[in-house]
Amino acid sequence: MTDDQQSEADSMRVLGHSAREHWRVNADWVDVTRPQAPIRVAALEALPQNLRLDLNQTALVIVDMQNDFCSPGGWLDHIGVDFAPARGPIEPLNRLLPQLRREQVPIIWVNWGNRPDFLNISPGLFHVYDPDGASVGLGQRVPASGSRVLEKGQWGAAIVDELDVDQNDIRVDKYRMSGFWDTPLNSILTQLGTRTLLFAGVNADQCVLHTLADANFLGYDCVLLSDCSATSSPAFCWDATIFNVRTIFGFTADSSDFSTALQAT
Repeated sequence: MTDDQQSEADSMRVLGHSAREHWRVNADWVDVTRPQAPIRVAALEALPQNLRLDLNQTALVIVDMQNDFCSPGGWLDHIGVDFAPARGPIEPLNRLLPQLRREQVPIIWVNWGNRPDFLNISPGLFHVYDPDGASVGLGQRVPASGSRVLEKGQWGAAIVDELDVDQNDIRVDKYRMSGFWDTPLNSILTQLGTRTLLFAGVNADQCVLHTLADANFLGYDCVLLSDCSATSSPAFCWDATIFNVRTIFGFTADSSDFSTALQAT
């Protein structure tokens, strides 16, 4: 590099928040080339086939690990559903999350967090949570907690206290079973340069699966971390979810196998 080229390079400033997705500019030039980080391969035991993935293009999406679904006094508890299975992902996630952060893999928490005025919620969505019009549904207060169901800023929409959440993790509010509808999730992943998504959370057969399916339709590689996912639905719903992920939408893997892959990277 000549002295003039070095001077020009030194004068350029970064536009953009992502380490990979940014421009460099000065008064005379705009450099739209993107830096290409060396591939960091993690070889992962998975089903129906094993995987090699690039950690530089991977993110973890954790769906709905929030009080209304996973805690005593939450909405599921109020309507008499056994929420204990929804707490199953807490321990394996807490083992995995520090490892992912050390490898600089983005962690994205996608939770129901509805607007207080519910102006983007259709009658059909209200019906899911209040089928007879006389029950405690979206925006109604759960007696045990006083929290309004799945409303942004309320206790029920908050991530459960037992989970290891870092201030640098990314949070996205969602308003449908899928985390991609009417949210910035896809835009965020694009700016991060993400191609492969790991999925975790609850309910596996509902919001996790619908978010994963939409990710597949958008062209992402999809891996369901089976021990970091759970459902309060009947067992056949879990079986169908695993079958559909492996057959149609992507792959399943265990977090311990992913930990092994990280250690070998």
